[in-house]
Amino acid sequence: QVQFVESGGGLVQPGGSLRLSCTVSRSIFSSYGMGWYRQAPGKQRELVAHITRGGSTDYADSVKGRFTISRDNVKNMMYLQMNSLKPEDTAVYYCNLVPYQTARWGQGTQVTVSS
Repeated sequence: QVQFVESGGGLVQPGGSLRLSCTVSRSIFSSYGMGWYRQAPGKQRELVAHITRGGSTDYADSVKGRFTISRDNVKNMMYLQMNSLKPEDTAVYYCNLVPYQTARWGQGTQVTVSS
């Protein structure tokens, strides 16, 4: 199974924005729901945003109203637009299926929110 590849992380000040990207094959888009997960130091990995095959979205309460998950079926990409970032959003962010498949975890992309 091919691992997903995430990009777009970085260091941002509180209140700032970042957009994460995930490269996805067309067959995945057509067959599975996808999500963005994150893992902060000392914490378990958690699902923060989910998009179904049909395009419906759902978010963890901690990011609702600030993060937006989307997909581009032409470019076979999935995105996470993150606005109004907070220090507690600091984590490594990953994309994967929902529910996830262990073999598909990539390296993730580090997001650090700090002044």
